[in-house]
Amino acid sequence: MTDPFIQFIDVKKSFDTNHVMQGVNLSIYRGEITVVIGKSGCGKSVLLKHIIGLMNQDSGEILISGKALSSLNKIEKKVFKNKLSYMFQSNALFDSLNIFDNIALPLMEKSSFSKEIIKEKVKLRMSQLEIDGTDEKFPSELSGGMQKRVALARALVVDPDVVLFDEPTTGLDPVRKKSVHSMIKEYQKKFGFTAIVVSHEIPEVFDIAQRIAMLENGKIVFEGDRDMIMNSTNQAVRSFIIEKEII
Repeated sequence: MTDPFIQFIDVKKSFDTNHVMQGVNLSIYRGEITVVIGKSGCGKSVLLKHIIGLMNQDSGEILISGKALSSLNKIEKKVFKNKLSYMFQSNALFDSLNIFDNIALPLMEKSSFSKEIIKEKVKLRMSQLEIDGTDEKFPSELSGGMQKRVALARALVVDPDVVLFDEPTTGLDPVRKKSVHSMIKEYQKKFGFTAIVVSHEIPEVFDIAQRIAMLENGKIVFEGDRDMIMNSTNQAVRSFIIEKEII
């Protein structure tokens, strides 16, 4: 197997007396969908925020292609962050902006792009995600599923290497949840980005994952594929999956 693209090595993070990460070890491989599961409040979103640079660990290392993130200079960090996209559970679309401007926003924040290039990139992503003709509409005028496509188009418009999905199916009915999972799987395969999906949709989300990791009591207690987790004898894993299946 190739070396990990992103690797957590004994990463610890606390907020006062709340020890969220107590020595996290995790390997994420390029071009795969890695799903991170765990109970609410266990630190899944905190883990994502460390990758995108919104938080810094108290100790341990996060490696990017074998190089410590903490050792990167400002230019190297900027290059890496520019190749990251984050799809929020609430979509985080701006109600005051039309669909075109919502998608174009990450490009407009990069002054190096001309209006013509921005228009070309946005139109391409809109076509690829089958949301043509919604340019002048506003988020409130679209269905929940269409809003998810807009949010993904905005995440992909910068041609990212990595897309972080934070509970992407929150608030959706079972049919739309399945649709969003299928969308992530389809477009990850099409564009080849590395996806990290934080989710509590067990076991449905397993169908899109090449790798699954479970966070429990501040540590990764399982790392493997769908068959491995469904057959795991780890008590914490079994209890979590059975609990979710019953629900």
